[in-house]
Amino acid sequence: MYCSYCERRIPTLLAVEHIQPKGLAQYAHLEGRWENFLLACTNCNSTKGDDDVLLHDVVLPDRDNTFVAFVYSPDGTVQPNPGSGVEALAAKTLALVGLDRPIATYTDANGKEVALDRVRQRLDTWAEAQEVKSEVDLNPGVDAVRRLAVRTALGKGFFSIWMTVFQSDSDMRDRLINAFSGTRGSGCFDPKTTAPISPAPNPDGLPNGSKI
Repeated sequence: MYCSYCERRIPTLLAVEHIQPKGLAQYAHLEGRWENFLLACTNCNSTKGDDDVLLHDVVLPDRDNTFVAFVYSPDGTVQPNPGSGVEALAAKTLALVGLDRPIATYTDANGKEVALDRVRQRLDTWAEAQEVKSEVDLNPGVDAVRRLAVRTALGKGFFSIWMTVFQSDSDMRDRLINAFSGTRGSGCFDPKTTAPISPAPNPDGLPNGSKI
C-alpha cells in the first residue's frame, strides 16, 4: 500500500512500475521479469515515464538502503544525504521521479484546493509524527500509546519520516521496522540498535544492489 519511491500510502491505484521501462526496445525482454517490478504511485510512475534507467546510476529501494541515501526534512523536502557517499546517485533518483520538485497546489475551477502534492503530504505527515511523538514522550512505557503511534504511521505512510522523527527512540523505531511489511526482512536495519546498515545486504541478489 506504499509507493516504493515517495513512501506515501496509496490504498488504491498503485501502479506496477517497470524500473527499466518496457517502452524502450532494449528493455522489452524485462516486461514480465519480477526483478524489474516495483509498486509506485501514479505521480512517481508517470513522472518517471520511459526515461532510461541505468541501474548503476541510481539508488533503488528494492536493492539499496535508500533510508541512508536521503534526508527527510520538516519542510517536506527530500535531499541527498551529504554524508552518504552517493549524493550524485541520490540526486538522479529524486529527479527521476520528481521528488526534487517544489511544493505545488492543485485547485478546482473555483480556486478551492482539491489535492495535496507529495511535498505537502510529507510536510503534513512530519507535523503529525511530531504530535504523535509528543504523546509517546508524555506517556513513557505505555504500550497502548506506542501501538497507536505505529497504527497511525501505517495509516499515513512515509516510513522514513517516522523513523527520523523517532530517531532517539529505539523501541519505536524497532516497532516501525517490524510493522512496515518487508522492512525487517530487507536487513537494512540493525536488529539490536535499529541503526541503518550500509551497504544494504541486498538479500535477493538483485543486479547493481548494495551501492549504499
